[in-house]
Amino acid sequence: MIVLDILSAVFLSLGCFFCVVGGIGLNRLPDFYTRSHAVGVTDTCGAGFVLVGLMFQVSDHLVLTKLIAVMVFLLVTSPISSHAVAMAAWRSGIQPKLVESIDEEVGG
Repeated sequence: MIVLDILSAVFLSLGCFFCVVGGIGLNRLPDFYTRSHAVGVTDTCGAGFVLVGLMFQVSDHLVLTKLIAVMVFLLVTSPISSHAVAMAAWRSGIQPKLVESIDEEVGG
């Protein structure tokens, strides 16, 4: 059905967009905390939209159930693990870069 294919293409495209933006953010952002935010967006939104796009393509109910289970697991564990990693970094003494130090690096 053409409507399911279009919806699938939209969600897969959104997922790919968030994955690319998160990858760019991972390379371009200045410190650990902003990079971990980019990774969290990639993990949650990118993979979530890709999974929804794949759900529109399956015809087997068992595969659909597995995709839903993976998505629920991802939506529950991804924010928790991102928070745990950020808290571990904070407790180990990694400080975020301040606006003034970023401006000095850029030359502004």
